[in-house]
Amino acid sequence: MKKTNAFTVNDYIAGFPPSVREKLEEIRSVIRKAAPDATEIISYGMAAFKHGGILVYFAAHNDHIGFYPLPSAIERFKKDLAAYKHSKGAIQFPYNKALPVELIERITSFRVMEMKL
Repeated sequence: MKKTNAFTVNDYIAGFPPSVREKLEEIRSVIRKAAPDATEIISYGMAAFKHGGILVYFAAHNDHIGFYPLPSAIERFKKDLAAYKHSKGAIQFPYNKALPVELIERITSFRVMEMKL
């Protein structure tokens, strides 16, 4: 991931080549749809959405978009994530594949519900 001094998510996204910006805008749109009341922020140098607390982070890397929905969401959607490289708190969506829009939306919705509990 390239180091950024962005203050807004718009600034963060603008710092990448067009093909990467397209993917970042797509994931941003999906998250907004699933969490319309959430606020965009930059946290730990990444784009993030918060609603009472951090819902999800996302960031551009050399060959993928990193999506960070926190460990509880990774565990909850473990079977759905089998096709993607993932760890305890991170999922990698390669640039050369379409983003799993429906899965990202479900994960984000899950995080919204978690934050309400």
